[in-house]
Amino acid sequence: MKALNIDFAPASVRRTLFHTHPAVWLLAAGAALLCASAALAGWQMSKQQQARAAELEQIRQRAAALMQRPREVTQVSIAPAQAQFVNGAIGQLNLPWRELQDAVAAATPRQIALLALEPEPRKQLLKLTAEARSADDMVTYVAQLKQQELFASVTLLLHEINEQDPNRPLRFQVEAIWLVR
Repeated sequence: MKALNIDFAPASVRRTLFHTHPAVWLLAAGAALLCASAALAGWQMSKQQQARAAELEQIRQRAAALMQRPREVTQVSIAPAQAQFVNGAIGQLNLPWRELQDAVAAATPRQIALLALEPEPRKQLLKLTAEARSADDMVTYVAQLKQQELFASVTLLLHEINEQDPNRPLRFQVEAIWLVR
């Protein structure tokens, strides 16, 4: 025979607590611990945030005080040789290499052997050394260089026949002044 569960007591809180399963009590205790730890963590984060806000305000005040204070600029003396070297390096870095190479490449036909490009940034001058098979090729090349928009003027400086080479090419040097853009 099966046991009968007869309870004639009126419904109350005490009766409900008595009949609650122990697993529910464990779950309730765990939930209370989680809530307490979350509240503690939130309180600690609030304190950290207040401390960081105070630190940030101090940093802002120090920065404002530093900005208001006049700055002392120290004079550094640079030797003339060093200044000339630095200016030369800056001139080399600011050289419009891509535009110069593109202009020279656009004007150089297959009959011309380009041997050297020597820029002088201070004078905005480009010296080209090249070889051609004939004087006509040389003159045509100089004319094509003059047609390039980048160059303000193009001048043939010197020319000579290279006697050491069996083909006896005509070696020449051209000076081109480029425009600043």
